[in-house]
Amino acid sequence: MGFVKEFRDFAVKGNVIDLAVGVIIGGAFGKIINSMVEDIITPAVLAPALKAAKLDNLAQLTIPGTAIKYGNFLSTVISFIIIAFVLFLIIRLVNRMKRKEEEVPAAAPAPTQDQVLLTEIRDLLKNK
Repeated sequence: MGFVKEFRDFAVKGNVIDLAVGVIIGGAFGKIINSMVEDIITPAVLAPALKAAKLDNLAQLTIPGTAIKYGNFLSTVISFIIIAFVLFLIIRLVNRMKRKEEEVPAAAPAPTQDQVLLTEIRDLLKNK
């Protein structure tokens, strides 16, 4: 039974649970970012370029006479750049909020009983 108990202790450790929650939240957050990039930002950025090239979709860009679809590659590169930029902005915002929390000075700790006693002794010696 030692093996089963050891495995149970490992599986329900805080680190494993925290990691599982992080992966699930990360996956959901990734879907939100991808949707924002693919459905909002990329069309807004690419719409003028696609109109100028008289295309409906970036995937229509191909090298004539070949099966090479460089439009898909360009779309993926543009999406990567936009996702990286959006994550940079989010991390920057989180870091700013953390800095504001850290800037609040901590209250000075109350003196311990030993310190209070030593202060009283010092004051009594001064008065003699």
